[in-house]
Amino acid sequence: MSKQTILGRVTQLAKANINALLDQAEDPQKMLDQLIRDYASNISEAEEAVAATIGNLRLMEQDHQEDVEAAKEWGGKALAASRKADELRAGGQAAEADRFDNLAKVALGRQLQSEKEARTAEPTIAAQTEVVAKLRAGLDQMKAKLGELRAKRDELVARDKSAQAQNRMMDAVKSIDVLDPTSELSRFEDKVRREEAKAMGKQELAASSLDAQFEQLDALGDTAEIEARLAALKT
Repeated sequence: MSKQTILGRVTQLAKANINALLDQAEDPQKMLDQLIRDYASNISEAEEAVAATIGNLRLMEQDHQEDVEAAKEWGGKALAASRKADELRAGGQAAEADRFDNLAKVALGRQLQSEKEARTAEPTIAAQTEVVAKLRAGLDQMKAKLGELRAKRDELVARDKSAQAQNRMMDAVKSIDVLDPTSELSRFEDKVRREEAKAMGKQELAASSLDAQFEQLDALGDTAEIEARLAALKT
């Protein structure tokens, strides 16, 4: 996977609009669960790719450091060979001095080559360092977005359960509404009222019969009084 591909993927995932995705989902909870799994998998893959990119950068940095140290070492060898040549030439050993001067030139050539390699690697290392910084920032955003996803999922699940509980409660309340004339309680109340009315009717009937009996008793009393008075007149 190339640096550009990694960076593009991390940037795209980090900028994912969670709310837009949820608005399009028929089942937000299932959508969130799947999104969390996919996002976590993408983060894992991105982490491996970023780790490989960082590893390549570290290798380039090591190679650059080796070139810098090699240039320094070859410079030291060139200086030592040049001094030795000067010492031999001062002692009248021109041929041997020339040999050491040639060694100094070889060392200087190696030094120059190492310096060129180091300079050539520096722009690439700088660019790669910038890429790694962006990749790390993208990963941090992805991890933060994953935390947001999980929090949003927990919030929606809690709200959904609360809404379902409220709906069940309202359905239960509606099913036992005593003001509903078709409900069982209403019918039972009507039955009780009819029984109460029947009892009141029986009470009134019983009271009416008792009054009639007392009226008959009063009438008998009047008849007896009349008969007694009639007998008294005859005597």
